[in-house]
Amino acid sequence: MDSHLSIDEVAKRTGLTAYTLRYYERIGLIAPVNRAAGGQRRYAASDLAWIEFLLRLRTTHMPIGKMQSFAKLRGAGDSTVPERRRMLEVHMQDVLAEIEAMQQAAASLQAKIEYYRSLEQSLASNPTTNGGHANEHRKPLRARARKTA
Repeated sequence: MDSHLSIDEVAKRTGLTAYTLRYYERIGLIAPVNRAAGGQRRYAASDLAWIEFLLRLRTTHMPIGKMQSFAKLRGAGDSTVPERRRMLEVHMQDVLAEIEAMQQAAASLQAKIEYYRSLEQSLASNPTTNGGHANEHRKPLRARARKTA
């Protein structure tokens, strides 16, 4: 990596906009970035590595407030290492619970997909059926809903 990147170069490498990078700096997610003589931001390799970690936290759905707390602890130095580790451990449990919930949802979707594949095969082999509906000429659900409302 170049020793110092412009905001546009960092934006291209991270997929963030220059506006987002400035916002992250303003709210304390990113420590103030070194500036060139003309005032342009110059990001070091360590800045880019931190931004990439923030993006991983964002991918795991860590709320921005927790990300800010983590960044503040990081900025306070090594004395906060145990607290940062505990914070990540708690977040990891949340991530694992979300993964488990998504796996259960995926299994449910897969079962429904298999059901519909089976139903399609059944319908294809017996074209006289009406898709499992007792009355093919029923009123649309919206019309029935108005009647009962």
